[in-house]
Amino acid sequence: MTLFKLIKVELHAIFTNPAIILTVFGGVIFYSFLYPLPYSQQTPQEQSITVVNLDKSLTSYQLERMVDATPQVKIVTHANSIEQAKQQFFTGQVRGILVIPTNFYRDLLLGKSPTLSYAGDASYFLVYGTIAEGLSQAGGTLAAKAKVTQLLSNGVPLSQAQQQYSQVKVNLKPTFNPTIGYINYVVPAVFVLILQQTLIIGLGLMGCSEKSEFGYWVQQSTFKILATRTLIFVSIYYLMSGYYFGFSFDFYGINKLASPLILIALLAPFLLTSSFIGICLGVLMPRKEWVTVFVLFSSMPLVFSAGFIWPLESVPLPLIWLTNLFPCTPAIQSFLSINQMGAGFSQITTQWQLLWLQVLIWGIIAFILYRRKQSQFI
Repeated sequence: MTLFKLIKVELHAIFTNPAIILTVFGGVIFYSFLYPLPYSQQTPQEQSITVVNLDKSLTSYQLERMVDATPQVKIVTHANSIEQAKQQFFTGQVRGILVIPTNFYRDLLLGKSPTLSYAGDASYFLVYGTIAEGLSQAGGTLAAKAKVTQLLSNGVPLSQAQQQYSQVKVNLKPTFNPTIGYINYVVPAVFVLILQQTLIIGLGLMGCSEKSEFGYWVQQSTFKILATRTLIFVSIYYLMSGYYFGFSFDFYGINKLASPLILIALLAPFLLTSSFIGICLGVLMPRKEWVTVFVLFSSMPLVFSAGFIWPLESVPLPLIWLTNLFPCTPAIQSFLSINQMGAGFSQITTQWQLLWLQVLIWGIIAFILYRRKQSQFI
């Protein structure tokens, strides 16, 4: 069979398989909208809280109004005790609690530092961070007002009091995530993982579908069939990658700092290794359904060990070695460096070399396994 005819037959096998079409094209496009959709507003706002006002002074009510005016939180109810507030929290009525202590106003007049207690739902770190940010901002604003008032009463001019109310000035300037939102933080890395997982599933499904019958793939040399199949899928996923890193990034306003040539060079070993892993799974999995299940179960460990959600310094070293066997780990680290942080190619050469080492290792494994499968039909 000529190379042109083999490519034609392979394309026919791909585009007449509904499972592959749904995974490769439907999955990539579907996840490009589904995954970022809940975080389209970047950060959560107007989180519901309850207030336990044990002071009931005019200043404490002023603090309540300041808290309710922040965009992060919204006071939806009050509680007479901390226990009642806990019940409101545990039943899901609110996502956070603010406790204004007794003698809050008196301590402010005496120049003391009253302690405001607040809690948030820490099972969702964005929700917890939003509640903590809103309450701390309101408390800090009231503290600044009290300090300025005290300085004015001591004869300090207003212009100086506005500068002296705090000895520390914080000027926060986010560098790589200007919106401080979830989309710029996680979505670029997860898109890389989606490309890997769908590519592995697609090739795995194609390999599993060949086990039940004697087909053209038995009559071709192992190298020829693997080279042709890999070339086709890598070409398709270059287009899918262009859709992710082009249209999708523009649609969600994500940074694009990497040059196209560097992206092409980085994608080459990443897509090749993912293809070889998919071929291996297609040989090893006894049923097509197992390919999808195996890949989906591996997604969460790969996400948390890639170094962008959980710091690598806190990940056990053996687990890092294990995840470096898969292309998404060095690919995610490299891609975030060059595209989100503006690093040069020389700064990702270690990960790029690791990716090409993976190509060699997984390519040899795929060749051996596929050749053994072919020999079973001869």
